[in-house]
Amino acid sequence: MPTVQRTRPQIGDVIEIPTPVGLAYAHYTHKHDNPPRYGALIRVLPGVHGLRPTDFSSMVLQEPQFITFFALAAACSKKTVSVVANETIPPSATSFPVFRASVRTPQGYGPWWLWDGASERMVGKLEPQMKFLPIRGVVNDTLLVEHIVQGWRHEHDA
Repeated sequence: MPTVQRTRPQIGDVIEIPTPVGLAYAHYTHKHDNPPRYGALIRVLPGVHGLRPTDFSSMVLQEPQFITFFALAAACSKKTVSVVANETIPPSATSFPVFRASVRTPQGYGPWWLWDGASERMVGKLEPQMKFLPIRGVVNDTLLVEHIVQGWRHEHDA
């Protein structure tokens, strides 16, 4: 499949991310425009590839390694990532996900908040299943690649 020749990403785009260990892929599923604006929400797909796959339709159906906000338009403009396909967002990823957020203190993290893209509520302590929720924040291209290469997942930062 030829690379899509545009620098303005669109919802559904599959993004190719070069890493030191191969090519990684992410699926652009939502754009957050409510103030504060977090921008492009991507689902980083599992696995790293030596060569670009020819079909992404089954790849985007997989559970993501992690979900994060990313300055996608800027990275496309700088050519640090590229759009390689556009795929339908799977039903499991059409709803905006709930994120967790906290403040780091000398004693650790806390209290915790849950955020649905529009409003947030304080939950205090995280319940065990909440450690799998994505963490609210925007990553840069360096941290994105580092997380991919290290196999980082949301529950690693509980």
